[in-house]
Amino acid sequence: MSNLHSIISVAKQAIEIEYKAIQNLIPLVDEEFANAVNCIYQSKGRVIITGIGKSAIIANKIVATLNSTGTPAIFMHAADAIHGDLGTIQEEDVVICISKSGNTPEIKVLVPLLKNGPNKLIAITSNKESFLGQQADYVLNAYVEKEACPNNLAPTTSTTAQLVIGDALAICLLELKGFSSSDFAKYHPGGALGKKLYLRVSDIAATNQKPSVTPDTDIKQVIIEISEKMLGVTAVIDQGEIIGIVTDGDIRRMLNKYDNINGLTAKDIMSVNPKWIEADAMAVDALDRIESYGISQILVKDNDQYAGVVHLHNLIKEGII
Repeated sequence: MSNLHSIISVAKQAIEIEYKAIQNLIPLVDEEFANAVNCIYQSKGRVIITGIGKSAIIANKIVATLNSTGTPAIFMHAADAIHGDLGTIQEEDVVICISKSGNTPEIKVLVPLLKNGPNKLIAITSNKESFLGQQADYVLNAYVEKEACPNNLAPTTSTTAQLVIGDALAICLLELKGFSSSDFAKYHPGGALGKKLYLRVSDIAATNQKPSVTPDTDIKQVIIEISEKMLGVTAVIDQGEIIGIVTDGDIRRMLNKYDNINGLTAKDIMSVNPKWIEADAMAVDALDRIESYGISQILVKDNDQYAGVVHLHNLIKEGII
């Protein structure tokens, strides 16, 4: 038990140290940060991000975030840069160099080579007075008092701070570019996230059968229609308009209510004013309505015409839930 308490205590302490370090970054965001953002925004090139060790891993993450939010970015490893990868940098690119100390041997070799070109250099460092800090055109202060590591050695708090600064950069650029959710969808077409952003109700309804009966359809035929179309529901259509819905729940309630179902028709058991959604609505909106109404399926309309059904199972299958 004491071992468990010790683990919990150490974990909470690590989180607390990093939490405080992130809070301490807020007053460090100043005009220089804003000028660095404007430098990237006004550039006609890409953002080249470089670093060594754990900072290189953070650089990769920031590159991914920038690319996914509309700012073209490329990772360049600081060690590889001096062995040919400097050719990655084009004339109008902006270079971001990440280093906690700003004084590592690789950085001291790389920075003068970067300064030989026309590119603006942005530093993300915990030491503004470092070699990197002194040489950079803009310095983004990622100062941390100590690492979460009890030996104050393993990069933990410092890499978290670098990541947060990178995220802040990306979000500022996103805002300046007016990057919308539809833009985001273009860069995230795969997976559940992409589907939430681009999949529409019509896309799902088109894959389903389209159960329908008239108000005077015999109840046995209604049951057959629901069974064959395998959506647990059928729309009741009169002169092209949806006037009701019959669900498998309506069928069960009918069987409990009537000993003899001969002569019954759809209009005798249908629910009027059924829930529906427009075909061009987002699939995630269909999920919201299904959940809010406490139902399993919802009818679809396209220009006031019956266009099909979306079932909760469809949304689960597509990964919307």
